[in-house]
Amino acid sequence: MQAFADSSTPEAAVSTITLPDGTERVVWRRGVGRPLLLIQGMSGTHDHWGDEIGERLVAAGRSVVTINHRGVYRTATPEPGYTIGDLADDQAAGLEVLGITEPIDVFGISMGGMTALELVLRHPGSVRTLALGCTTAGGAAMTPPAPNDIQRLFEAQQSGDRDLALRVGYEMNFSEPFWSDEPAYARFLELSLLAPVPLKVVMSQLQAIGTHDTQARLGQITAPVAVLHGTEDRMLPFPNHAPIHEGIVGSSFDEFEGAGHLFYQEQPQRVVEILEELSARAA
Repeated sequence: MQAFADSSTPEAAVSTITLPDGTERVVWRRGVGRPLLLIQGMSGTHDHWGDEIGERLVAAGRSVVTINHRGVYRTATPEPGYTIGDLADDQAAGLEVLGITEPIDVFGISMGGMTALELVLRHPGSVRTLALGCTTAGGAAMTPPAPNDIQRLFEAQQSGDRDLALRVGYEMNFSEPFWSDEPAYARFLELSLLAPVPLKVVMSQLQAIGTHDTQARLGQITAPVAVLHGTEDRMLPFPNHAPIHEGIVGSSFDEFEGAGHLFYQEQPQRVVEILEELSARAA
Protein backbone atom coordinates (compact mmCIF):
# COMPACT_ATOMS: atom_id res chain seq x y z
CA MET A 1 0.00 0.00 0.00
CA GLN A 2 3.09 2.20 -0.14
CA ALA A 3 2.14 3.85 -3.45
CA PHE A 4 -1.15 5.01 -1.94
CA ALA A 5 0.49 6.19 1.29
CA ASP A 6 3.14 8.15 -0.60
CA SER A 7 0.46 10.21 -2.34
CA SER A 8 -1.67 10.87 0.76
CA THR A 9 -2.65 14.49 1.36
CA PRO A 10 -4.01 16.26 4.45
CA GLU A 11 -6.14 18.46 2.20
CA ALA A 12 -8.87 17.28 -0.16
CA ALA A 13 -7.66 16.34 -3.64
CA VAL A 14 -9.62 15.37 -6.75
CA SER A 15 -8.02 13.43 -9.60
CA THR A 16 -8.97 11.24 -12.54
CA ILE A 17 -7.74 7.66 -12.90
CA THR A 18 -7.95 5.30 -15.85
CA LEU A 19 -9.08 1.73 -15.22
CA PRO A 20 -7.63 -1.24 -17.12
CA ASP A 21 -10.64 -1.20 -19.49
CA GLY A 22 -9.73 2.34 -20.58
CA THR A 23 -12.61 4.11 -18.82
CA GLU A 24 -12.07 6.96 -16.39
CA ARG A 25 -13.20 7.50 -12.80
CA VAL A 26 -12.96 10.63 -10.68
CA VAL A 27 -11.36 10.05 -7.27
CA TRP A 28 -11.65 12.21 -4.15
CA ARG A 29 -9.09 11.79 -1.37
CA ARG A 30 -8.24 13.41 1.92
CA GLY A 31 -6.23 12.56 5.00
CA VAL A 32 -3.19 10.57 6.10
CA GLY A 33 -3.48 7.22 7.87
CA ARG A 34 -5.27 3.89 7.49
CA PRO A 35 -7.33 4.11 4.28
CA LEU A 36 -11.12 3.95 4.25
CA LEU A 37 -13.11 3.55 1.03
CA LEU A 38 -16.44 5.40 0.91
CA ILE A 39 -18.91 4.23 -1.78
CA GLN A 40 -21.76 6.59 -2.65
CA GLY A 41 -25.31 5.72 -3.66
CA MET A 42 -27.58 6.32 -6.64
CA SER A 43 -27.13 9.76 -8.24
CA GLY A 44 -24.46 10.52 -5.63
CA THR A 45 -20.99 11.99 -6.07
CA HIS A 46 -18.17 12.42 -3.58
CA ASP A 47 -19.65 15.83 -2.78
CA HIS A 48 -22.73 14.16 -1.30
CA TRP A 49 -20.73 12.83 1.64
CA GLY A 50 -20.96 16.38 2.94
CA ASP A 51 -18.37 18.20 4.99
CA GLU A 52 -18.61 16.79 8.50
CA ILE A 53 -18.13 13.06 7.95
CA GLY A 54 -14.90 13.59 5.97
CA GLU A 55 -13.51 16.11 8.43
CA ARG A 56 -14.26 13.89 11.40
CA LEU A 57 -12.70 10.83 9.75
CA VAL A 58 -9.55 12.75 8.88
CA ALA A 59 -9.41 14.06 12.46
CA ALA A 60 -9.61 10.43 13.61
CA GLY A 61 -6.47 9.66 11.61
CA ARG A 62 -8.01 8.15 8.50
CA SER A 63 -7.11 8.54 4.83
CA VAL A 64 -10.47 8.73 3.06
CA VAL A 65 -10.94 7.82 -0.60
CA THR A 66 -14.03 7.83 -2.83
CA ILE A 67 -14.03 6.34 -6.34
CA ASN A 68 -17.01 7.83 -8.14
CA HIS A 69 -19.21 5.49 -10.16
CA ARG A 70 -19.08 5.23 -13.96
CA GLY A 71 -20.63 8.21 -15.73
CA VAL A 72 -20.39 10.36 -12.59
CA TYR A 73 -18.55 13.66 -12.22
CA ARG A 74 -18.42 14.45 -15.92
CA THR A 75 -16.89 11.15 -17.00
CA ALA A 76 -18.18 9.48 -20.18
CA THR A 77 -21.78 8.25 -19.94
CA PRO A 78 -21.72 4.42 -20.07
CA GLU A 79 -24.14 2.25 -21.98
CA PRO A 80 -26.97 0.89 -19.81
CA GLY A 81 -27.21 -2.76 -18.85
CA TYR A 82 -24.47 -2.97 -16.23
CA THR A 83 -25.04 -4.52 -12.81
CA ILE A 84 -24.19 -3.73 -9.21
CA GLY A 85 -21.53 -6.43 -9.57
CA ASP A 86 -19.98 -4.43 -12.41
CA LEU A 87 -19.87 -1.36 -10.16
CA ALA A 88 -18.12 -3.47 -7.52
CA ASP A 89 -15.56 -4.60 -10.09
CA ASP A 90 -14.97 -0.92 -10.89
CA GLN A 91 -14.19 -0.24 -7.23
CA ALA A 92 -11.76 -3.17 -7.07
CA ALA A 93 -10.01 -2.02 -10.26
CA GLY A 94 -9.84 1.54 -8.94
CA LEU A 95 -8.21 0.41 -5.70
CA GLU A 96 -5.56 -1.44 -7.67
CA VAL A 97 -4.83 1.61 -9.83
CA LEU A 98 -4.47 3.70 -6.66
CA GLY A 99 -1.91 1.26 -5.31
CA ILE A 100 -4.12 -0.17 -2.58
CA THR A 101 -3.07 -3.81 -2.68
CA GLU A 102 -3.96 -4.76 0.90
CA PRO A 103 -7.49 -5.20 2.29
CA ILE A 104 -9.21 -1.87 2.98
CA ASP A 105 -11.98 -0.75 5.32
CA VAL A 106 -15.15 -0.06 3.30
CA PHE A 107 -18.25 2.02 4.06
CA GLY A 108 -21.03 1.98 1.45
CA ILE A 109 -24.42 3.65 1.67
CA SER A 110 -27.63 2.90 -0.26
CA MET A 111 -26.62 1.73 -3.77
CA GLY A 112 -23.05 2.08 -2.50
CA GLY A 113 -23.89 -0.44 0.21
CA MET A 114 -25.15 -2.83 -2.45
CA THR A 115 -21.88 -2.25 -4.32
CA ALA A 116 -19.92 -2.88 -1.13
CA LEU A 117 -21.74 -6.19 -0.64
CA GLU A 118 -20.80 -7.31 -4.14
CA LEU A 119 -17.25 -6.05 -3.60
CA VAL A 120 -16.71 -8.29 -0.57
CA LEU A 121 -18.42 -11.23 -2.30
CA ARG A 122 -16.56 -10.89 -5.61
CA HIS A 123 -13.25 -9.60 -4.24
CA PRO A 124 -13.08 -10.79 -0.62
CA GLY A 125 -9.34 -10.15 -0.43
CA SER A 126 -9.93 -6.45 -1.04
CA VAL A 127 -12.10 -5.84 2.03
CA ARG A 128 -10.74 -5.59 5.58
CA THR A 129 -13.99 -4.50 7.25
CA LEU A 130 -17.41 -3.71 5.82
CA ALA A 131 -19.87 -1.06 7.02
CA LEU A 132 -23.26 -1.15 5.30
CA GLY A 133 -25.47 1.91 5.66
CA CYS A 134 -29.13 2.37 4.66
CA THR A 135 -28.95 -0.44 2.13
CA THR A 136 -30.58 -3.75 1.18
CA ALA A 137 -29.65 -7.31 0.35
CA GLY A 138 -31.99 -6.98 -2.64
CA GLY A 139 -34.29 -9.47 -4.31
CA ALA A 140 -37.15 -10.77 -2.18
CA ALA A 141 -35.39 -9.40 0.92
CA MET A 142 -35.86 -5.79 -0.21
CA THR A 143 -38.51 -3.57 1.38
CA PRO A 144 -39.34 -0.86 -1.21
CA PRO A 145 -40.30 2.74 -0.42
CA ALA A 146 -43.94 3.49 0.36
CA PRO A 147 -46.04 3.93 -2.82
CA ASN A 148 -46.93 7.55 -1.95
CA ASP A 149 -43.24 8.39 -1.47
CA ILE A 150 -42.39 6.83 -4.84
CA GLN A 151 -45.17 8.82 -6.50
CA ARG A 152 -44.13 12.09 -4.87
CA LEU A 153 -40.52 11.64 -5.91
CA PHE A 154 -41.46 10.62 -9.47
CA GLU A 155 -43.81 13.57 -9.92
CA ALA A 156 -41.19 16.00 -8.67
CA GLN A 157 -38.54 14.57 -11.00
CA GLN A 158 -40.90 14.73 -13.98
CA SER A 159 -42.20 18.23 -13.21
CA GLY A 160 -39.42 20.05 -15.00
CA ASP A 161 -39.06 22.22 -11.89
CA ARG A 162 -35.47 21.72 -10.71
CA ASP A 163 -36.05 23.52 -7.40
CA LEU A 164 -39.06 21.32 -6.61
CA ALA A 165 -37.17 18.14 -7.53
CA LEU A 166 -34.25 19.08 -5.26
CA ARG A 167 -36.52 20.05 -2.39
CA VAL A 168 -38.48 16.81 -2.55
CA GLY A 169 -35.24 14.85 -2.85
CA TYR A 170 -33.95 16.59 0.26
CA GLU A 171 -37.06 15.79 2.26
CA MET A 172 -37.03 12.17 1.10
CA ASN A 173 -33.42 11.73 2.22
CA PHE A 174 -33.47 13.49 5.58
CA SER A 175 -35.64 13.18 8.66
CA GLU A 176 -38.40 15.73 9.22
CA PRO A 177 -36.53 17.83 11.83
CA PHE A 178 -33.98 18.68 9.10
CA TRP A 179 -36.60 19.99 6.65
CA SER A 180 -36.72 23.40 8.31
CA ASP A 181 -32.93 23.69 8.66
CA GLU A 182 -32.35 26.23 5.90
CA PRO A 183 -28.51 26.36 6.18
CA ALA A 184 -28.41 22.55 5.88
CA TYR A 185 -30.69 22.67 2.83
CA ALA A 186 -28.64 25.46 1.24
CA ARG A 187 -25.49 23.34 1.62
CA PHE A 188 -27.29 20.28 0.20
CA LEU A 189 -28.40 22.39 -2.76
CA GLU A 190 -24.89 23.72 -3.33
CA LEU A 191 -23.34 20.23 -3.28
CA SER A 192 -26.05 18.79 -5.54
CA LEU A 193 -25.41 21.40 -8.21
CA LEU A 194 -21.61 21.02 -8.35
CA ALA A 195 -21.71 18.04 -10.72
CA PRO A 196 -25.27 16.76 -11.32
CA VAL A 197 -25.40 13.13 -12.42
CA PRO A 198 -27.00 12.81 -15.89
CA LEU A 199 -30.50 11.34 -15.93
CA LYS A 200 -29.35 8.56 -18.29
CA VAL A 201 -26.78 7.46 -15.72
CA VAL A 202 -29.32 7.59 -12.88
CA MET A 203 -31.74 5.44 -14.89
CA SER A 204 -28.99 2.89 -15.56
CA GLN A 205 -28.18 2.82 -11.85
CA LEU A 206 -31.86 2.26 -11.06
CA GLN A 207 -31.91 -0.63 -13.53
CA ALA A 208 -28.86 -2.15 -11.82
CA ILE A 209 -30.53 -1.83 -8.41
CA GLY A 210 -33.54 -3.70 -9.80
CA THR A 211 -31.45 -6.83 -10.40
CA HIS A 212 -29.46 -6.63 -7.15
CA ASP A 213 -29.78 -9.77 -5.02
CA THR A 214 -27.20 -10.97 -2.49
CA GLN A 215 -29.46 -12.62 0.08
CA ALA A 216 -28.45 -16.21 -0.69
CA ARG A 217 -24.72 -15.33 -0.58
CA LEU A 218 -24.53 -13.32 2.64
CA GLY A 219 -23.30 -16.36 4.57
CA GLN A 220 -20.11 -16.30 2.50
CA ILE A 221 -18.97 -13.02 4.08
CA THR A 222 -16.30 -13.48 6.75
CA ALA A 223 -14.99 -9.92 7.16
CA PRO A 224 -16.14 -7.97 10.24
CA VAL A 225 -19.42 -6.26 9.32
CA ALA A 226 -21.43 -3.40 10.81
CA VAL A 227 -24.98 -2.66 9.63
CA LEU A 228 -26.28 0.90 10.13
CA HIS A 229 -29.78 2.22 9.40
CA GLY A 230 -31.99 5.18 10.28
CA THR A 231 -35.44 4.37 11.60
CA GLU A 232 -37.07 7.13 9.51
CA ASP A 233 -35.47 6.08 6.20
CA ARG A 234 -37.99 6.61 3.39
CA MET A 235 -35.76 5.65 0.44
CA LEU A 236 -34.79 2.17 1.69
CA PRO A 237 -37.06 1.74 4.72
CA PHE A 238 -35.78 0.52 8.09
CA PRO A 239 -36.80 -3.17 7.68
CA ASN A 240 -34.11 -3.56 5.00
CA HIS A 241 -31.43 -3.85 7.66
CA ALA A 242 -32.79 -7.09 9.12
CA PRO A 243 -32.05 -9.60 6.32
CA ILE A 244 -28.46 -8.32 6.08
CA HIS A 245 -27.81 -8.43 9.82
CA GLU A 246 -29.42 -11.85 10.16
CA GLY A 247 -27.67 -13.22 7.09
CA ILE A 248 -24.10 -12.23 8.03
CA VAL A 249 -22.85 -14.20 11.02
CA GLY A 250 -21.23 -11.99 13.65
CA SER A 251 -22.38 -8.70 12.14
CA SER A 252 -23.26 -5.84 14.46
CA PHE A 253 -26.28 -3.58 14.06
CA ASP A 254 -26.63 0.09 14.99
CA GLU A 255 -30.04 1.76 14.88
CA PHE A 256 -30.15 5.51 14.26
CA GLU A 257 -33.34 6.50 16.01
CA GLY A 258 -35.22 9.25 14.20
CA ALA A 259 -32.67 9.56 11.39
CA GLY A 260 -33.48 9.50 7.69
CA HIS A 261 -31.80 7.86 4.70
CA LEU A 262 -28.68 10.02 4.89
CA PHE A 263 -28.23 9.28 8.60
CA TYR A 264 -24.46 9.78 8.31
CA GLN A 265 -25.04 13.49 7.73
CA GLU A 266 -27.49 13.75 10.61
CA GLN A 267 -25.29 11.93 13.15
CA PRO A 268 -21.73 12.03 11.72
CA GLN A 269 -19.79 11.62 14.96
CA ARG A 270 -21.60 8.43 15.91
CA VAL A 271 -20.92 7.02 12.44
CA VAL A 272 -17.20 7.76 12.79
CA GLU A 273 -17.13 6.05 16.19
CA ILE A 274 -18.79 2.94 14.74
CA LEU A 275 -16.36 2.85 11.81
CA GLU A 276 -13.38 3.14 14.14
CA GLU A 277 -14.73 0.41 16.43
CA LEU A 278 -15.25 -1.83 13.41
CA SER A 279 -11.71 -1.23 12.18
CA ALA A 280 -10.40 -2.09 15.63
CA ARG A 281 -12.25 -5.42 15.48
CA ALA A 282 -10.17 -6.40 12.46
CA ALA A 283 -6.95 -5.46 14.26
